[in-house]
Amino acid sequence: MYKIIEDYIDKLMTSSPDMPLWNIESIKQGKKPSWNYIDGCMTTSLIEMYKTTGDKKYLDFVISFVDYYVSEDGSILGYDPKKYSTDDVSESRILFDLYSYTGKEKYKKAIELTHSQILTHPRTKEGNFWHKAIYHDQVWLDGLYMMQVFYTRYQSQYGGKDYSDIINQFENVRRIMFDEEKKLYYHGYDSSRTLFWADKTTGLSKNFWLRSIGWFLVALCDVYSYMEGDEKGRERIASIFKESIDGVLLYQDEESKMFWQVPSFPNREGNYLETSGSSMISYALLKGSRLGILPSSYSEKGLDVFKGIVREKMSEENGDLNLKGICLVAGLGPENNTRRDGSYEYYISEPIVENDAKGVGPFIMAYTEVKKLEK
Repeated sequence: MYKIIEDYIDKLMTSSPDMPLWNIESIKQGKKPSWNYIDGCMTTSLIEMYKTTGDKKYLDFVISFVDYYVSEDGSILGYDPKKYSTDDVSESRILFDLYSYTGKEKYKKAIELTHSQILTHPRTKEGNFWHKAIYHDQVWLDGLYMMQVFYTRYQSQYGGKDYSDIINQFENVRRIMFDEEKKLYYHGYDSSRTLFWADKTTGLSKNFWLRSIGWFLVALCDVYSYMEGDEKGRERIASIFKESIDGVLLYQDEESKMFWQVPSFPNREGNYLETSGSSMISYALLKGSRLGILPSSYSEKGLDVFKGIVREKMSEENGDLNLKGICLVAGLGPENNTRRDGSYEYYISEPIVENDAKGVGPFIMAYTEVKKLEK
C-alpha cells in the first residue's frame, strides 16, 4: 500500500555509520561519531521493519551499523556511563535483539556496560533518574523513553522481572507532571526548584511540548510490551497510558489529524503541525490497540494520524522522497542557556527540518504497526 515509504527507508539506508543522513544535529555541528538516541530511533525502527517484514536487509544494515560502534570487549564508541545521560542509554535497547539474533557475546557485554549506568545514575529526591548529569535534579518526559525501555528489557531478561523501580518512576511522573485540568504532561520537572525555567512552587516547566508527550506515550507502550509476569504492574502502566492518550487526543487538529508543536495553543501564530510527536502518537494508538490496552476503535484513530502525516508532510519531487515538519531539538536550560526557557516562543523558535531520525524513526515505527493491520 505504501511502497513509497519503503523506497524512502531504502534511501536512508545508504547512510554510513559515522555520518548517517538522518542525524541532522551531527551533520550540522560536525560531531564525532558516538552512541546516541537519534541513531537509536532509526536503528530501533529498522529492527521493527525486520520483525514485521522478515526482510533481512533491515537486520543486516543494523548489524553493520552497530558493529561500527560496539567492539568485541563490549565497549561502545562515544559512550561513557559516567556522563549519566538518559539519552545515551536509548540506543542500547536494540542490543537485546542483536544478541538474540546473532548470539555474539559482545552485544551482551555492551548490555551490561549500559546497565552499569543504571546502577549508579543520580536520582531526584522522589527516586527518578536525573535527565543528565548536566541537568541535575531534573526529570524530562523524554528521559522516560530513553532509559526505561532498556531498563525494562534488562529486568525481563536478567533482572528477575522486578519492575517496581520502573513503575514507581512512571507513577511519580503521573503524580507530579500531569495537569489535571488540561490533561497534558509538562515537559520538565525540577526537583530542586532552583532552575530558571521552573516554577518555584511546583518545579514544573511552563508549557507542554508535543514530542516530549510523544516520548512518554511510546515509553509507556513499549515498557508495557516488554514487561512479563507482573499483571498488577502492567495494569498500572496501562492505566497511565490510556489516560495520557485520551488527554492528548483532546488537542488533535480536526482537519489534518496531526498535533501541534505546542499542543495547548492550536492555531496560535508560529505554532505548526509537528511530524515527530504526531508519529509517536500514531504509533502509540496503533500499538496500544493491537496489544489490547486501548479499545480496538483507537486503531482507526492511529491510522488517521498516520495518513495525515503522509498527506501533509511526506513530499516527492523527481523521485526524491522527504519527510518534513520535524522539530530538530528542544530542551530546558542548562543554566548557561537561558534561551531554552520553556516558553511558547522558545518552542516555536527551534529549527524545523526534514528527514531527521527523531521524526523518521517514530514514523517508521508507526508504519510497522500499519503493516501489521494489513496482515
